[in-house]
Amino acid sequence: MICSGKLKEKFWEQACAEYVKRIGGHADLKITELPEILPSSGVDAAAALRREAAAVEKAVPKGAKTIVLTPEGKQYSSEEFASLISSLASGGDSRLCFIIGSSNGISPELKASADMQISFSKMTFPHHLFRAMLLEQIYRAFMILGGRTYNK
Repeated sequence: MICSGKLKEKFWEQACAEYVKRIGGHADLKITELPEILPSSGVDAAAALRREAAAVEKAVPKGAKTIVLTPEGKQYSSEEFASLISSLASGGDSRLCFIIGSSNGISPELKASADMQISFSKMTFPHHLFRAMLLEQIYRAFMILGGRTYNK
């Protein structure tokens, strides 16, 4: 998982750490935090997004299938998301790299170059909250795939 921006609040760190621990029994998970590049007097928003995209592309593990999380992506139920993860893994794509953009979003170029685009909603979420949401859904997918009960 590649995330632009660092978790700053303790409660987000704790929530994410809990799901990382839970996922650890099912998969190797690595979270790479990249610095968020904010527009400044010398850099406009589009240029900042392009610079973030370049850093993300360098951080993607070799051979990983890239999945950008964006409101424009395809929406899945939790069961469909679990099925997707299972079908990718059984099809030889066991290395998945989920990409969460910064508070400024994700560059159109990075979205276009990704193997997949997934949406959790047409709504916009703070990227810190979204990281916890994605980790929870990955854990939920493993519970679904294992036929285990997980509270809704």
